[in-house]
Amino acid sequence: MEYNLADLFESIVDTVPDREALVYVDHPGTGAERRLTYAELDRAANRLAHHLGAHGVGPGRHVGLHLYNGVEYLQAVYACLKLRAVPVNVNYRYVEEELTYLYRDADLTALVFDAEFTARVAAALPHAPGLRHLVRVGSPPPGAPEPSRTPVSLADAEAAGSPDRGFGPRSADDRLVIYTGGTTGMPKGVVWRHEDLFFSGMGGGAPTGEPVKRPEELAERVAAGGEGIVFFPTPPLMHGTSTLTAFIAFHFGQKVVLHRKYVPEEVLRTVERERVTSVSLVGDAMLRPLVDALAGPLEGVDCSSLFSVSSSGAILSETVRAEFAALVPNAVLLNNFGSSESGFNGTATEDAGPDRGFRVRVNSRTAVVDPATHRPAPAGEVGRLAQRGHVPLGYYNDPVKTAETFFEAGGDRWVLLGDMATVDDAGIVTVLGRGSQCINSGGEKIYPEEVEQALKAHPDVYDALVAGVPDERWGHRVAAVVQLRAGAAPLDLAAVQRHCRTRLAGYKVPRAVVFTEHIQRSPSGKADYRWAKAVAAGERPA
Repeated sequence: MEYNLADLFESIVDTVPDREALVYVDHPGTGAERRLTYAELDRAANRLAHHLGAHGVGPGRHVGLHLYNGVEYLQAVYACLKLRAVPVNVNYRYVEEELTYLYRDADLTALVFDAEFTARVAAALPHAPGLRHLVRVGSPPPGAPEPSRTPVSLADAEAAGSPDRGFGPRSADDRLVIYTGGTTGMPKGVVWRHEDLFFSGMGGGAPTGEPVKRPEELAERVAAGGEGIVFFPTPPLMHGTSTLTAFIAFHFGQKVVLHRKYVPEEVLRTVERERVTSVSLVGDAMLRPLVDALAGPLEGVDCSSLFSVSSSGAILSETVRAEFAALVPNAVLLNNFGSSESGFNGTATEDAGPDRGFRVRVNSRTAVVDPATHRPAPAGEVGRLAQRGHVPLGYYNDPVKTAETFFEAGGDRWVLLGDMATVDDAGIVTVLGRGSQCINSGGEKIYPEEVEQALKAHPDVYDALVAGVPDERWGHRVAAVVQLRAGAAPLDLAAVQRHCRTRLAGYKVPRAVVFTEHIQRSPSGKADYRWAKAVAAGERPA
């Protein structure tokens, strides 16, 4: 047995076959749900795997997953892994042009998709000649144009596929691709070996403890332990964080709860009903609605089972954390730090204070380096975060970007991340923000995330994004797009600036502000900086 994700999952299934593995709520509030044991989830994946195998999907072939959250997403992931095929996440917000790019760039052979996306699939399919087999989940909307290749319904695929395993040997070198990005350019596919992703993205079977030393040890730990931990990844599974959270839960032999879409009130009801212990989300955009619901229509809902709420991909601000902690004092709030290219890097220890970003106690494989020389940056000097060891192989179909991002030093393979940071003499890293979004105003470097944290500390600010807009004198100036709380008194630029000057150096204070009814973010809560820059520059209505 190797560190292969399908092998590891099957070892857990064989250890606790009758334990509940997955609870899926289709339409929150209706009571419609599905519950699967480990054995039932395994058989469902086997059926789809045998169907895909019978239609030419084999080792190394890429299969797109164009799906909302649901049983089918995890079923399809494991079906691919069992075949040694490569699952590829597809952003369900993409339109025809973006889908065409991804289908072709990823060299998809097959696609598993929700019926709601039938029209988009039909539009993009003629431009992706390599995509030969379609599996559709559910019934398409009335009048939706059918794809040029006739889809097989998932129900028929399952009926035709054997529930037994019967697959060949697998390898730790098998692949999984996570497509990431799109806010500053077209998405890139990060190519991971199973073993590398297991250790970097999933903690080697123990995210906060000692990683396993043998693949068999994972199931041995599950056999020796109990159940009762309930993981609730609330962002879309199409983003790596939620899928990796589900993997981690399964590696512990625990239960995963899923909602099709994020509805804050229903999330809280599910926490109470399922006795959820761990919720994962992305930033204030997902936590603040929970705060509003707990302080309003769902006041008194029982969240006593909850002991951790973690954010990855966006920072939980000090203000929103404090509000949530007052309402759910038993839950620990964690700002986790990582990326599709690195897996997990560390957890924020505390706010660094005004004018300093946020502090992270990173793992031993993470460092701050000079981006030009790849040598360690001196204490206090700005560099880029990098990680060594179990890192991806590179970007799929992009040797130029791979060469820019991955390098070898000291006998290790490294990945150069997009975040700028400093490190102090004690080894604590202060993350400043994404270098690609850094604003250069008169030679001063300003990181949007830092200004956003200051803005969201204002009691009347619900959400905010910051971008640089052209300025004749300074090259660029700081501009903010701000969404106020419902019922808040109007603010103006002067009021925003007075507030920010209590937390930021003068050159970081916004010189312009646009108020909007809604901040546009990805389905997982990540910032859409292209949108923010267009709104701030007046190129798009607020």
